[in-house]
Amino acid sequence: MADIDIRRIMETLPHRYPMLLLDRITELEPLKRAAGFKNVTFNEPFFQGHFPNNPVMPGIFIIEAMAQLGGTVILEPKAATTSVPYLAGVDKVRFRRPVLPGDRLMMNVHVEWLRKTYGCLHAESHVDGNPVCTALLMFSVVTDTRLFQLDATILDM
Repeated sequence: MADIDIRRIMETLPHRYPMLLLDRITELEPLKRAAGFKNVTFNEPFFQGHFPNNPVMPGIFIIEAMAQLGGTVILEPKAATTSVPYLAGVDKVRFRRPVLPGDRLMMNVHVEWLRKTYGCLHAESHVDGNPVCTALLMFSVVTDTRLFQLDATILDM
């Protein structure tokens, strides 16, 4: 059982607002599985343009939220400072119901297979026990110190 808050998530993932789509990780077994959630509020920037009179969370953001949860599973804590997980493919996606402001998007991911720098996750999400989305997410882990040198250069400005 894990209870990982947003600060620790930000130590693991390179994402920042408005693209950080995880609020908390409730379960984590590195390189095996994880569970977590995103509290969906009316203040999300995507609601301004995605059906403003009938706001619905875009499906691609649901997939991205599940992929970010998957990123925490595949990055070992020691690799988090030097590696970045990239979404490499999405297969067998099914959307079952819309996600609305006020919903808590609960997500689960587990590793289907894993090679040295490439793998596949099975991801699913639900709201109030009702299925929202399922997908197979392929990922690639890139280790490139130039990415982190760039961040340091920007911060020095």
